[in-house]
Amino acid sequence: MASVGPSTASTQPALPSGPAVFKTIPYAFILPEIICGTWVWIFVAATSVSLPLLQGWVMYVSLTSCLISLLLLLSYLLGFHKNSENWKVLDSLYHGATAILYLSAAVLQANATITSEFSPNSPLYYQLNCVASFFAFLTAFLYILHAFSIYYQ
Repeated sequence: MASVGPSTASTQPALPSGPAVFKTIPYAFILPEIICGTWVWIFVAATSVSLPLLQGWVMYVSLTSCLISLLLLLSYLLGFHKNSENWKVLDSLYHGATAILYLSAAVLQANATITSEFSPNSPLYYQLNCVASFFAFLTAFLYILHAFSIYYQ
């Protein structure tokens, strides 16, 4: 007679490794986060950073987030997580905190956009700041989606 005991199989879905990262929600958001965050940094840098206090924070958040997200993506691609549940907590905390920081940076970039409307180099810098604001809010939204997707997974 076979005994029926508790299942040894985990009810939690396995963390993806390798190319499966790009096919699994919320981990598929990492690459768009990196790309959009890079665009934020590029467009803000193209404005010659006329408001260093505001745009300095935007550049810091975008560059730091891009680098850390790239390291996180590489660790998922190479399988460093070894399917540990701690990685889900780390990923959720990182993306939640980064979403808050990116939202603050997006608001500051929007303020810099409004301020640049009346600068001497108005048309070019204003347009660059508009695009940077758009990508900053888009990136913040991607980080929020990622954080909540992990939380509700």
